[in-house]
Amino acid sequence: MSTIFERAEAIVSDAERVTQAHLRTVALPGATIGLITLDNGEDHTKPNTFGPAGLLSLNTAIDAALADESIDAIAVTGKPFILAAGADLTSIQGGGPDAVRVVAELGHAVFRKLQDGGKPSFGLINGLALGGGLEVALHCTYRTVMDSAPALGLPEVMLGLVPGWGGAWLVPNLVGADKAVTLILENPLNQGKTLGGQAAYELGLADAVFNGADFLEQSLLWAASVVRGETTVERPEVDRDAWDAAIARAEGIVASKTGGASPAAKKAVELIAAARDTDRDAGFAAEDDALHALSQTPELLASLYSFDLVQKRAKRPAGAPDKSLARPVTKVGIVGAGLMASQLALLFVRRLEVPVVLTDLDQERADKGVAYVHAEIDKLLAKGRINQDKANRHKALVSGATDKQVAFGDADFVIEAVFEEMSVKKTVFADVEKVVSAGCVLATNTSSLSITEMAADLEHPERVVGFHFFNPVAVMPLLEIVTGEKTDDATLATAFATGKALKKTSILVKDSPSFIVNRLLGRFMSEVGRIVDEGTPVQVADGAFAGIAPMPPFMLLSLVGPAIALHNNETLKRAFPDRFYVSPALERIVAARKPAYYGPDGTLDPEVEAMLEKPADPVVLTADQVRAKTLAGLAEEARLMLDEGVVAAPQDIDLAMITGAGFSFWNGGLTFMLDVAGISEQATGRRFH
Repeated sequence: MSTIFERAEAIVSDAERVTQAHLRTVALPGATIGLITLDNGEDHTKPNTFGPAGLLSLNTAIDAALADESIDAIAVTGKPFILAAGADLTSIQGGGPDAVRVVAELGHAVFRKLQDGGKPSFGLINGLALGGGLEVALHCTYRTVMDSAPALGLPEVMLGLVPGWGGAWLVPNLVGADKAVTLILENPLNQGKTLGGQAAYELGLADAVFNGADFLEQSLLWAASVVRGETTVERPEVDRDAWDAAIARAEGIVASKTGGASPAAKKAVELIAAARDTDRDAGFAAEDDALHALSQTPELLASLYSFDLVQKRAKRPAGAPDKSLARPVTKVGIVGAGLMASQLALLFVRRLEVPVVLTDLDQERADKGVAYVHAEIDKLLAKGRINQDKANRHKALVSGATDKQVAFGDADFVIEAVFEEMSVKKTVFADVEKVVSAGCVLATNTSSLSITEMAADLEHPERVVGFHFFNPVAVMPLLEIVTGEKTDDATLATAFATGKALKKTSILVKDSPSFIVNRLLGRFMSEVGRIVDEGTPVQVADGAFAGIAPMPPFMLLSLVGPAIALHNNETLKRAFPDRFYVSPALERIVAARKPAYYGPDGTLDPEVEAMLEKPADPVVLTADQVRAKTLAGLAEEARLMLDEGVVAAPQDIDLAMITGAGFSFWNGGLTFMLDVAGISEQATGRRFH
């Protein structure tokens, strides 16, 4: 019978970007360490991943280190700033469940040699470590982590999978079930949240934390002291009596976040629950079985589709002009110094590292915006995300002013972030155009207003472009780049180049009311608002979308703010009066200056509830009816957007809803989900894909 290694050799794919494992010996006082470095030969923008060939390379390196009698211990680390980003999904995408099973068993077989080889092993987490990248370190006897490592986690549930190379069994038995629930379920279902290095250490995933300047040297010296017996690692005992409470919390998270619609989330709960009483071999076998079963679900197909969108389509935006047309951006101007403008200033200065100047009506407001940016930089410094030199440099690049001529005269890119009112924005651009250079791009962060109308009265409307960020700016990946009727290719190319430098997922959008995400969310809230106004309780409507939307609609409305939601729906109602609805109840809530539908305790605010007038003949729908009616409306709106050419393809709608609205990978965004559910054909007569 063939071994797992022989079976793996048979499925090695040319599609895999092979991560090689390089072994070298490091002689330290009293200990010689075999240091294995994972490196796929690419720069930091293309992280190490594990496909069959990469796992086999690591297996060869581990075997060599174990066989070398001069080596006292083994350490595994990665190329600069990256340990590994987990499995290379593209390498097994076409192999089906059998390939998934082989890779699952192979990962266990290779990684467990770090536990069972007879020599102490050290996982040196020097940067990004996701999925299998974290699991390879978890198999080691000891772990160190760089304090500024940016992303550690087990995101598999978000992808329709489970941690399948030991994580589902190792983590709860290392840090306890409750922390495992956070890492394996709560964080992935919270839009793929990850941990920084310091937070991972505090969670108990690592035994020591060192700073980035000489992380590898400090880690190796620490490892040698452990080998010599001078340093003893003590870990708190896992509380097995707390397991049931943790599983109950996990079940609540799965119910609220997925509505039971994610097989991976339910399976992850089962694996964490079983980890209390099963041994390691049984735990690993259960992971193999789980991955094999999940590889045959439609949710995994949707996840692979989503993964392909964010990994490939996001990097090559459809319809973007030739990047050679882009002009350099050496200084950025921002009109406004409120919260959104200040967030933009922080993003621009951190990513572009060019002078950024905020302007406002008076110096006090401008200075307040600068102070916000400085405070946020100080927070990054305190967390170890940047060093003192970079903090000083970034602070020095940000300034505030009132005189636009002085502030923007030498700017290459000016973005406005003022009140969402057309007349205000037109006045701002008219003022700015008088003082900027001929090649300066004028960008607007409008969330719904017409770019064409905003630029209509300018001498050079071709330089105006929509540059719509999502809140919070630092977190949400999406950037909608909106072209007006006269926006030229050089302006668009500069916008896309700037979006790329800002590390955003940029999507080209035709000028149309509310663009992509806000138009679809506006239709979503129109349908739900009408349903509630007709008599269905808010709680029923909110309970209808678990597993579909990232949060219930009226909680989402509370997060966005009732006034902003009302403004968006008013804009859409004016544009499309036959489809969009402005709720009188929402108007009353905004007039009463209520900030949210829900109170701090998570229950419906009684004052808000009193404003939800009950109709004389209420129509009360079930949660299933609410969901079906609302999704049919979304299918209609998405089809109309494609027919109007708002975006190039359904893939752009899905990419936007995943990166801008937090729709789940395992649903495939929006249009893919509507196709799978059969709603596309029911509502529009045809599928999107």
